[in-house]
Amino acid sequence: AQASQQDSDIKKKKRRLMAAQKRAGELERLVCKIYEDNALGRLPDARYAALDAQYAKEQEALAAEIAELLTSYSFKPQLRTVGPRYGKQLGGIREYLSCVDGGAAMKELKEKGALEFEVNGVRISLAQEDLLIDVAQKEGLVTEGDNNVTVVLDTNLTPELVEEGFVYEVISKIQTMRKEAGFEVMDHIRVAIGRNERLTQIVEANREAISGKVLAREIVRDQEMPVEKDWDVNGEKVTIGIEKCV
Repeated sequence: AQASQQDSDIKKKKRRLMAAQKRAGELERLVCKIYEDNALGRLPDARYAALDAQYAKEQEALAAEIAELLTSYSFKPQLRTVGPRYGKQLGGIREYLSCVDGGAAMKELKEKGALEFEVNGVRISLAQEDLLIDVAQKEGLVTEGDNNVTVVLDTNLTPELVEEGFVYEVISKIQTMRKEAGFEVMDHIRVAIGRNERLTQIVEANREAISGKVLAREIVRDQEMPVEKDWDVNGEKVTIGIEKCV
């Protein structure tokens, strides 16, 4: 019965994760769309600012939800602190912690500052320093540690999703550069991508989609432009240059 419940919980989390990731992708597209509409004069500044703030708030909440769904916790008692206080209940504490829902327990720990439960009629209260919090690293996951807490993050993104993320980020960076350079909304431009072979290939593969969004007549490799800026695009360092077409 316990295994069946665990399978059900995993499926629910996967559905929640897929829905959250889908919505996050939709928000990325919406952010690009309202930026473009504002730049082209189709969306007033006040409305753009309101929508941008609304989407940013939702993106922050989604990022937190996705991080929670991709994080798995397991708990063990810290014998140095738990032993002297709850020595007779130590076996029951171990059993409880081995079966507890890690995500729910971590949420309780963050909100209340302690996990509280009963063992053989004795009220137990364990703060973070009373716990060893860990995860088993799984295929497609990476772990990052902080003191006695280890966090596991999912890296199982499909190549298509990764590429789509890069494309939208590049479009956003170019739109920002257009605005900062003071170009008119209908000005056509040339774009140069340099110093990053991976991103250059992605941009070239999506040349038509990017050109249409940023009004680029040409996208070239490693050429100097009057306006240039170094960017971090999803962890990839790249130089983007633009110039207005005459």
